[in-house]
Parts: sequence; structure tokens; C-alpha cells
Amino acid sequence: MTSELPEMRASDAERERVAERLRDAVAEGRLDMEEFDQRLDAAYRARTHGELEPLVRDLPAPGTPSGAASTTTPARASWAGRVGGPATSSGAFSFWGGFSRRGTWTVGRRFTAFTLMGGGELDLREARFEDRETVIDCVAVMGGIQVVVPPGLNVEVRGIGLMGGFDEHGSVEADPDPGAPRVIIRGLALMGGVGVERKLTRAEKQRLKAERAERERERKLGKGDDGRKELGGGM
Repeated sequence: MTSELPEMRASDAERERVAERLRDAVAEGRLDMEEFDQRLDAAYRARTHGELEPLVRDLPAPGTPSGAASTTTPARASWAGRVGGPATSSGAFSFWGGFSRRGTWTVGRRFTAFTLMGGGELDLREARFEDRETVIDCVAVMGGIQVVVPPGLNVEVRGIGLMGGFDEHGSVEADPDPGAPRVIIRGLALMGGVGVERKLTRAEKQRLKAERAERERERKLGKGDDGRKELGGGM
């Protein structure tokens, strides 16, 4: 945010735009929670452009290359942008050891994971998908495979556990987003386990933590639903 008239009075909408940039910054790790709290409080108390500008002067501007990726974390990204392209991995195997697929990788439309007296992890939270429908076959014999998926992904779990478990769990919502790819996780856990868990990315956790801190601040200040209007009243 820049202005040639720093003494110009700030509007409610301008304060909210600054607050949104601060929330994005803490989600990316550019600000810690203490600094976020201080800047957010100053943003809602700001009366002029001159008071708002220093709060975001060292942060990427919206629409710039450095800031473009910051406005949308992987969990909120367009699903259409995560489907297509050649697979970077179509299988994983471990015997008395382990395997891991995490970060930005492209899952093959058919993926097979096998572990014998070992372990493995498949993290789909930041993954791309070769096709709109993906089938992941998991076989765990006296071992374990953990599959981590983001909220909103359309997931079906069809596995069987024999003297073991093949389960889905998680503490976040499981309703699929419109347009999300479909992932079918099936297979067998024999004296072992396959677990499918829904988790937020670290960036999303930071963002939600920042939003909770903001709501708590508003509650303590007694602002309620009209908080920002009260701060900007009479302008």
C-alpha cells in the first residue's frame, strides 16, 4: 500500500486489505505470531494512510511474483491447477525400511504402495494428480502406511484389515470440494496398518491460528461484529 498523501484518512476497506496481507504473511512464515499481533492491532487502530503503510512495507505486494503464491496456500489452491501433467511417481516399496512421498509431486493415476516389515508415508496435501481419478493400492504386511490428504479432497477408502487396521480418521472436515479430484485408496493391511488422515498444511494452520487470534483480540476489545466500523466511525 502506497500513498502520496500519508495524512489522508484510511477507510475500513483499506484497513481490512492490510489485515488480509498480514494474515497471508503469517501463514507463509514471513511474520511470527507476536509480530502479527502487533501489526494487526496497529492496522485496526490506524487513522491515516501514513499509519497503515509501514505495516506492510516489507511484505510482497499483491500481484507481484513474490507475492502471487502467497495469497493461496496449497489447501486453498484451485483444484483444476493441480490436475494434469506426467506422473513423477507411480509406486513405492519398502522392506525393513521406509519410503516417503511428500511436498510437490505428481501422483500417477495408478499408484501402488507396498511395505513388508517396514513403513511408508504418502502426503497428498501439496501433490498434483496425473488424472482426475487416482487409484492408490496400499498393501502393508507387518508394517504400516500413512496416507495424509488435505481437507476437501474427494477420498474413498475401501481397504481391508486382517489382524490389522485399514482406517480413515482426521479432525478436519471431510466434505469434498466441488471440482476436487477423486482418490480411491484400497488394499490390504495384514498384521499391520494403513491409515488415511486428513490434515491441514502448516501454512493453513498458521493462517487459522492468526484468524483465531484476531477474533480473540476483537472479543477482548469488545468490538463485536461492528468493530471495524467503530474504529473507522466518523471518517
